[in-house]
Amino acid sequence: MNDLATETRLLVEAAWRRGLAPEPQMTVSEWADRFRVLPPESAEPGPWRTSRLPYLREIQDCLSIASPIERVVVMKGAQTGGTEAGLNAVGYWMHAAPGSIMIVWPSLGLVRRNSRTRVDPLIGLTPALRAKVAPRRSRDSDNTIDTKLFAGGQLLMVGANAAADLRSTAVRYLVLDEVDAFPTDVEDEGDPVALAIQRTVSYRGRRKIMLISTPTIAGVSRIEKAYAETDQRKFFVPCSHCGEHQVLAWSNVRWPEGEPRRAAYACEFCGSLIDEREKPAMLAAGEWRPTATGDGRSAGFHLPSLLSAFEPWGEIAADFLAAKSDPTRLKSWVNLKLGEAFEDRETAPLAADLLAARSEPFGDELPEGVAVVTAGVDTQDDRLEVEFVGWGRGEESWSLDYRILHGDTTKPEVWDALDKLLLRRWRHVKAVPDLHVAATAIDSGGHRTGQVVAFSGARLNRRVWAIKGRGGPGVSPWPRRPPKPKRQGLAPIHIVGVDGIKSTLMARLRMEANDGPGVAHFPDGRDHDWFAGLLAERAIRKWRAGVARVEWVPDPSVRNEPLDCRVYATAALAGLTSAGFNLVEAARAVAEAAERRGDAASEPAKPATAKILSRWIYSTA
Repeated sequence: MNDLATETRLLVEAAWRRGLAPEPQMTVSEWADRFRVLPPESAEPGPWRTSRLPYLREIQDCLSIASPIERVVVMKGAQTGGTEAGLNAVGYWMHAAPGSIMIVWPSLGLVRRNSRTRVDPLIGLTPALRAKVAPRRSRDSDNTIDTKLFAGGQLLMVGANAAADLRSTAVRYLVLDEVDAFPTDVEDEGDPVALAIQRTVSYRGRRKIMLISTPTIAGVSRIEKAYAETDQRKFFVPCSHCGEHQVLAWSNVRWPEGEPRRAAYACEFCGSLIDEREKPAMLAAGEWRPTATGDGRSAGFHLPSLLSAFEPWGEIAADFLAAKSDPTRLKSWVNLKLGEAFEDRETAPLAADLLAARSEPFGDELPEGVAVVTAGVDTQDDRLEVEFVGWGRGEESWSLDYRILHGDTTKPEVWDALDKLLLRRWRHVKAVPDLHVAATAIDSGGHRTGQVVAFSGARLNRRVWAIKGRGGPGVSPWPRRPPKPKRQGLAPIHIVGVDGIKSTLMARLRMEANDGPGVAHFPDGRDHDWFAGLLAERAIRKWRAGVARVEWVPDPSVRNEPLDCRVYATAALAGLTSAGFNLVEAARAVAEAAERRGDAASEPAKPATAKILSRWIYSTA
């Protein structure tokens, strides 16, 4: 008994000594280099090496307990390691400075995915962490999808779309990942970023807050705004020829005509070309420098993909050439490669007259570039309005026809007329097989939901879909999962993200090129009211709880059915794509079929075969 009492006393004393011992003076980067192991599915599995991405050292070390920095903001491009730096900090806090930790991702779905693919490997492959966290068991509440209990604290993982989780627990450490994808307002309780940061106030002076994101649209981007409130650090690297330090800028990337993958960097001081293979040495000798006056407690870091060890300048240049003609792809390129917010022009009004001036003759046949036809139908009490849109490579579009079917939409006559119209076949100018309407999206909002659902349900085999538009940021143009009907035997209603489609459409309407990816074409003879209707809504920025969002405001003096029909026809294309349709392959197939027809037409006619008349037939005739 005495031996047991002595052993217990020694264990208690050891526990007290551990509790009273000061937190180890180790930085996050030192911890990661010593303990972190990357999983086999990583680009470079095995022991973590900060020297591979030297620009992450200062970012990580600002999250160390010895640093006076409380808030770290990382505005980043793709493949720069920002999220991994956040995971290193989480591992460091769990091991070297235990306390309550919260990671916030945009949705609960991402919590489940990232818990399995990021956090579980972080713990499982790091012996120092594995010993502190209970093994994963189905009935063990200490280690679940969203909660990991460990000696001295707990790790909570929550979605930015769940207000109750964001305000439930006080935390010392907070990581907010991809904040530009967070909802603007979560369940009418306000900005999820503000709700989460409020959880840390009791630890003021000892807390650590990290915001990570790729930016989106200038003036709306959360991470851009947060970065602007810091000391705005940029990574200066020395030229390998003259030694002058500079920030890598896209304007200084050069390549031979037609050979973007041979891109090099031109020093802004001496003009010498720096080859990609010299980048590691430049990064190793680089340093972060503040470019603004901060508050002393917030550090901001801008991480473009030009710095990435995994993104060669040549690949970035090739991606630029592929994206520069399409505003939607260019926006993604600016966000992902430069790590910058995209300066949009969507809030500037377009003139219907200028749009109408771009009209062109189509003729009676489909234009050459059309590979598939979709339709969008707007439903009113006394009529149906329909636009047929042809789509080609890179979502180049042609407004093929616009019809208004007058009639009481509670009665079958107008729906019968729509059915016949949707069965129309379109002859192609290149004499390829006629095209039919591949998919149709019909608005089920308003007073005719029952009629739309019934019409769609009888024609689902023709991909006639009932839809309902939903505004707001982050709503997909087409549901990621097939919806289920509310009642047996009814057609499902597909929720369509209309704001994103409108933003893309307005960007494309501003394109002035005659043809190419994303360009919108209109036929001669379309009246001015139709063009005005296509531009009947304008994007404006509205601020709520300090967060900007783009909202679409209709002009009450203009009917917006042409805009709605185009949005629905675009949603139908997104639905086709979700079902496995490939527009690039379809465009290629049309071009090849036209080429085969052309080759056959150009072959010289074969001489007619001489007919040998039967004398017996003629003699008995």
